Amino acid sequence: MPDSVWVFAYGSLLWRPGFDFAERRPATLEGYRRAFCMTSMHYRGTPETPGLVLALDVEPGGRCAGLAYRVEAERAEAVVAYLRERELVSYAYDEMRLPVRLDDGREVEALAYVTNRDHPQYAGGLGLDEQAAVIARAVGPMGPNVEYLTNTIASLAALGIEDPDLAHLADLVRARQG
Repeated sequence: MPDSVWVFAYGSLLWRPGFDFAERRPATLEGYRRAFCMTSMHYRGTPETPGLVLALDVEPGGRCAGLAYRVEAERAEAVVAYLRERELVSYAYDEMRLPVRLDDGREVEALAYVTNRDHPQYAGGLGLDEQAAVIARAVGPMGPNVEYLTNTIASLAALGIEDPDLAHLADLVRARQG
């Protein structure tokens, strides 16, 4: 393992990393977008009523703003093991090391979990109305799918990051829930 490991967060890792880190910086990943493009049967849904969770989806010219966490070398192996257990529960994500730009101008290689478009859980191409229908009704072992959406939006807002699609999606979900 290198001196330290960086981890890129764009969804639930923003508000629930689940590991200790030495540094946390706003960061940007080019060539990807944050998208509700993966069904969730383990955390925010069930096999009978799957939910939707965020994933990094490849998009030429895309840009995803989030956080990068730096993990000290002595904790890196344990943190990577934890992340693999958490994120690779069904192998719908591919673990990758990608260049991210930190807010101070540094570029670092960060561990990131990118959607596997060939996996049966990939749900790319759903419109916001279809996403809202799923998110409004799904509940899994980690709670309601809508909570995942609202926690992510709140975390992004606290960082000064606007995501108009997520905001519109939240409005659509609220309308469905009355």
